[in-house]
Amino acid sequence: MDLLKEIKKIESEAQEKFKKVENLKRLEKLRVKYLGKKGKIAQIFSKMGQVADEQKPIVGKETNILKNKIQKLYNQLKEEKEKELKAEKLKSETIDVTLPGNKVDVGHKNPFTHIIDEVVELFLGMGFSIEEGPEVETEYYNFEALNIPKDHPARDLQDTLYIDDQYLLRTHTSPVQIRTMEKEEPPIKIIAPGRVYRSDELDASHSPNFHQIEGLVIDKDISFSDLKGVIEIFIHEIYGKERKIRFRPSYFPFTEPSAEVDVSCNVCKGKGCSLCSYTGWVEVLGSGMVHPNVLKMSGLDPDIYSGFAFGMGWDRIAMLKYDIDDIRVLYENDKRFIHQF
Repeated sequence: MDLLKEIKKIESEAQEKFKKVENLKRLEKLRVKYLGKKGKIAQIFSKMGQVADEQKPIVGKETNILKNKIQKLYNQLKEEKEKELKAEKLKSETIDVTLPGNKVDVGHKNPFTHIIDEVVELFLGMGFSIEEGPEVETEYYNFEALNIPKDHPARDLQDTLYIDDQYLLRTHTSPVQIRTMEKEEPPIKIIAPGRVYRSDELDASHSPNFHQIEGLVIDKDISFSDLKGVIEIFIHEIYGKERKIRFRPSYFPFTEPSAEVDVSCNVCKGKGCSLCSYTGWVEVLGSGMVHPNVLKMSGLDPDIYSGFAFGMGWDRIAMLKYDIDDIRVLYENDKRFIHQF
């Protein structure tokens, strides 16, 4: 009858331990301890051979009763602990809709992109169309067809990035002018935005890779006054109608006459400061009437057609408009800088 005492002892012990169980992990350990293949219930069944024959039914019955009790207790506790775990999980995942939401980090356009959109829209509104050309150019389109002499400094290795004896990375968007005049009959009225490359060291005002926009108008009876009208509209729309404009005589191989265009300094209002080198003026772009030699090289008769061209750097336009003093910030994508725009 020792096994009957052991059964009572196991029942009392199991009830006590199951009541104190804390979590499902601990509950599973107790199940294995009492109901597992090597558990205490299984150990009692293994001792049945030691019991007298007349006592075996009694011990067997009591052992099965104990097994069922422990199994029932285990099932009840498991259900309770699973409900508690689910409740805790739901509580931790509950969203309080009255709380303020997390700040969404919204992207912003780079000031460079703002300028591109604004300038392109402006010229499209004036009847210009957009033309593009290859960034890898031939020496003919980049220099020769633009009336640039063989000994011009711009052709030197220290200024131009050559790929081989014939091909180079274009140094300006002007080759698009030549390609357009070759394939289209006047009237021509285009802008050509795109990347250009120079053999420059990267610093606050220079970059080996920057952007330009080229403008070209070809037709009969085009004069310098037409050029001035377009440039004045551009300056006033981008920089404000209060800005003064100055055309300075200059020299470019592909235009004659040529002029550089300045605007009054936005920082000192024309009084003179370090930005404008104390002149009160800031250079914006180069322009001029298309040189007759350029027209001839493109297959147009300079006695019939005339035209004007202008070119400017996107980077410079953005820097002057937003008072940016370092070209590098336009390309670094620092969110602290971009979010200002």
